[in-house]
Amino acid sequence: MAPNDSAQITGGNDEAGDLPADRRRAARYVVPVAVAGVAAATIGLVPALAASGDPDLPKITAAQLIEKMAASDTERLSGTVKITTDLGIPSLGGLGGSAAGALAPKGGAGDGTDGGSAAEPTGRLMELASGEHTLRVATDGPDKQRLSILDSAAEYSLIHNGGEVWAYDSASNEAYHAEAPADAAKGTGKGKNGAHGKDQAVPRSLPATPQDFAREALKASGDTTSVTVDGTARIAGRDAYQLVIKPKQAGSTVGSVKVAVDSKTGTPLKFTLLPSSGGKAVVDVGFTKVDFSRPAASTFDFTPPKGTKVTEADESKAAGKDQIHKAPKGAKELGSEPNVIGEGWTAVVRLDTGAKAPTAAASKDMPAEAQQFMDALGDKVEGKFGSGTVFKTRLVNALMTDDGKVFVGAVTKDALVKAANEAK
Repeated sequence: MAPNDSAQITGGNDEAGDLPADRRRAARYVVPVAVAGVAAATIGLVPALAASGDPDLPKITAAQLIEKMAASDTERLSGTVKITTDLGIPSLGGLGGSAAGALAPKGGAGDGTDGGSAAEPTGRLMELASGEHTLRVATDGPDKQRLSILDSAAEYSLIHNGGEVWAYDSASNEAYHAEAPADAAKGTGKGKNGAHGKDQAVPRSLPATPQDFAREALKASGDTTSVTVDGTARIAGRDAYQLVIKPKQAGSTVGSVKVAVDSKTGTPLKFTLLPSSGGKAVVDVGFTKVDFSRPAASTFDFTPPKGTKVTEADESKAAGKDQIHKAPKGAKELGSEPNVIGEGWTAVVRLDTGAKAPTAAASKDMPAEAQQFMDALGDKVEGKFGSGTVFKTRLVNALMTDDGKVFVGAVTKDALVKAANEAK
């Protein structure tokens, strides 16, 4: 067993392996129902599944283990991954067609009925925001990745191979095709004309290695974080150290993050996020099988089967698919630098959408099932800021004030109200 050694992640990025900090994606958290998409976008390709056995490994400190992770050069692997996500939001499965339509952004259903493609990645990857899923993953450097979501009678695959991205849905026999951004390998996710977001043909980035998820957790640097090594584990047949990351601050919805790190390669094999409220994990992602040898080149080849309906990215955007990424009609331009209140695990992002909260009259036009869904998510609150509604999950919560401001973060309801009261 490795000792329970600890280290603090402080100051700049050097002590955490030069891990970059990027809070800009927080600007996409405006729509409360899209909170589910936050988890889906964050999960990416990273794996984790607990296994039995505690191997006897050489002693290592938390600082040494973080350094080992940062120095890991794993770019080639394949395997089977199991993902379990429980954000604590009501299931969309019980909503009827009209109710689901009322909740879905216009032009963003992703079922092909809006002129887009059932294989378009944004909607399909949101499936990972709830329930249990089994994936097959493979990566061979920054230019080749494949992720397949396995169902009982169908399979959805997203393939990045050089300059192309293909997505294929076997259930509908539809495919989606896009050109990969020229700098996708660098992880910037820029689209045409070097712009982010609206000109993107594919999701902002395609995770290239399993380190991506662990790096997200380690971005909360500074004196707000405690990091310890807490024993060892056996994951997917490999020996691993257990790295435990905990917020020091009160008010975070994150209780702890546990990352199982491969003792030989430094690659994260298991990621488990436990909420501060207790109970089962919010996210538990991991390998059931893993192979660090180079995948066969054919793994990343794709040719649409005969009779497949192929939708090009530009056609899907023309059909309104990109509306899901835009601010509501009448809202102010959000910009790329939202106002961040606080720091570390209790940081709250403030946005001014310019859109007023729905009136009681407008709510009457909403289908009963949709209204019940929204009521289940939201709590009415009041404070110095005025009044508003807190939309809650077990991880990310958002306060929408009646005058169009949004406060969002992985913090409790009380922390959101406090941030709104103190906002200038």
